[in-house]
Amino acid sequence: ATSANSGSKNPDGSEITAGQALKNMMETLNYGMKYGMGVGSTKGKFIFEDVRHMAMRGEEDDARYESEDLKAMLGEDVNKDFYKLGCDFFRPSMDFEKSLVLGQDNMKQALEQINNGENVIFFANHQSEADPQVVSCLFETISKDCGELASRITYVAGHKVTTDPLAVPFSMGRNLLCIHSKKHIDADPETKPAKSRQNMAAMSSMLAGLKKGGMAIWVAPSGGRDRRDVSTGKIPIAPFDQKTVDMFRLMGNKSKTPTHFYPMSMVSYDLCPPPDFVEAGVGEQRNVRFTPIGICVGDEVPNVGGAEKRHLFTERAEEECAEGYVELLKGMDMERYIP
Repeated sequence: ATSANSGSKNPDGSEITAGQALKNMMETLNYGMKYGMGVGSTKGKFIFEDVRHMAMRGEEDDARYESEDLKAMLGEDVNKDFYKLGCDFFRPSMDFEKSLVLGQDNMKQALEQINNGENVIFFANHQSEADPQVVSCLFETISKDCGELASRITYVAGHKVTTDPLAVPFSMGRNLLCIHSKKHIDADPETKPAKSRQNMAAMSSMLAGLKKGGMAIWVAPSGGRDRRDVSTGKIPIAPFDQKTVDMFRLMGNKSKTPTHFYPMSMVSYDLCPPPDFVEAGVGEQRNVRFTPIGICVGDEVPNVGGAEKRHLFTERAEEECAEGYVELLKGMDMERYIP
């Protein structure tokens, strides 16, 4: 009710009502029970069978919907747009009047590059489980074309988004590349070989997409969400991992298709704050709040320099992400979070 009374709007400009927000919430929770836990489903939980998952939007021209197994799994939800479901769930909690989108010229340049058949990889800090919905809902406020770009982005995600029951319906509506983090791979020696093979398959699938061209990828090189400093209340962005950045640059080079790299700063912590400490399992508590959100797309980082100077590329990408983050916090009257 709070969010509905605070000026949030639907994409068509109409007001979001308290009843609409409540309906969206209950619908999503039901989908979490059904597809995340298998409750009320004759086919059990939804299984993400491919390392590269394509958003399920109930589109008639999607060949996957010709599968009888998929039709049986979805049943009456076979025409459900799970991408829209996720956006509709979080949109009422976004205070758009106080939100901020910076770097719109860079965003439009990236869109032009993608439309020309080139690739764009966004190196972002990661603050909330709702970051894909934050990107979509804020891009929609810029233009129809930017909103369309948001729906095409592929998100690099860990195992939790496909196994946590509440996350499953949101993930069903997103283009995903499922990659196990090094920490998760090393946690269980018995499953390490299988997880490593899955990561290799994900890399192969991503390279195929990059070779085809016109691919947009969002990845958090830190490998996880930004965490609050409990002693100060500040929220620094988590450091970028050098090897992760190197790997995506290598994939871009191997694709032989022009690939561009942009830093993307995210402010979304208050929307759905993560636990203060990293939790290995699934089923963490969620606390969705009404709050402003922000995105800054920084200047393209030139993909130049050999192996001996690769750290300079990573340092620049991280520095520009941090600078955009601070600029957003200042513009949104959230200086209290600046580290």
